Amino acid sequence: MGTAAESTADQPDTRRVVVLVAGGPDGRRPRIHPSDQPLLLADDLAAVRGDGCFETLLVVGGRPAKPERHLARLGRSSAALGLAGPSEKEWLAAIDLAAREWGAESEGMLRLVLSRGPERGGEETAYITVAAVGPQACRARAQGIGVTVLSRGYASDIGASAPWMLLGSKTLSYAANMAALRHAAANGFEDVVYVSSDGEVLEGPRSTVVIARDGELLSPPQEIGILEGTTLGAMAEVAGREGVTVRRERLLVADLLAADAVWLVSSVTLVARVHRIDDVALPTADPGIDVAGMVDRAVGRA
Repeated sequence: MGTAAESTADQPDTRRVVVLVAGGPDGRRPRIHPSDQPLLLADDLAAVRGDGCFETLLVVGGRPAKPERHLARLGRSSAALGLAGPSEKEWLAAIDLAAREWGAESEGMLRLVLSRGPERGGEETAYITVAAVGPQACRARAQGIGVTVLSRGYASDIGASAPWMLLGSKTLSYAANMAALRHAAANGFEDVVYVSSDGEVLEGPRSTVVIARDGELLSPPQEIGILEGTTLGAMAEVAGREGVTVRRERLLVADLLAADAVWLVSSVTLVARVHRIDDVALPTADPGIDVAGMVDRAVGRA
């Protein structure tokens, strides 16, 4: 029979920190909001239309990882949506408040959300939540993942020809991504690699694709209509200092199958090595590039 401490340790961490940044009766002032009380009005366009954008970053040792990169991308997303949002200074103050409230004892998943606000009119809604990093992310880091390749249903040039599709923006309209992940799980896979209708490797629903080939790291370029990875950017800076080349190159699934190693890189899971793509097992040998270590150094975990 396990001890009471062991029993407690087995329980999921359901803590939440909520910080309201803008919206509500107190205007634009970061303040802690009770995590067990409602925050959004029923007609907030985040809920009824998915009309907004978001970012998710890691809290390590009570400190937010690379917030400036996430705020820069949030700024690009909000501009594409025609949203103003809080200033970078306001967001940073709210991020610091949320991270302090979360504390340094465990890693946290900090999400910034910006909504167009109530359908009836009024100020945009901006808030932050912090929750524990889930066990699925921890398993992916430690054990690696199997992925299935799914078509996104559009060509790799659609970002330039149809900017209203908001490709490259991190919008709240994530239902299709979540459906893809459920489809993968139902078929025995942990994650997804999207490809375009013309066969180019794009990204994961919540991650950037990185491969090792001939001593270099390669990742698809943003111009094919994918989200610019903040973790990839931070890792590339570390890689450059350590003499590892990181290049952006158009890739096919055949390039992934022939690579020395394949990873999905993201802000919370960080690095998950891909050990299987559909029914093909990938090499398990050390590729000679410590991608996980570089990402840890980039986000302050080292």
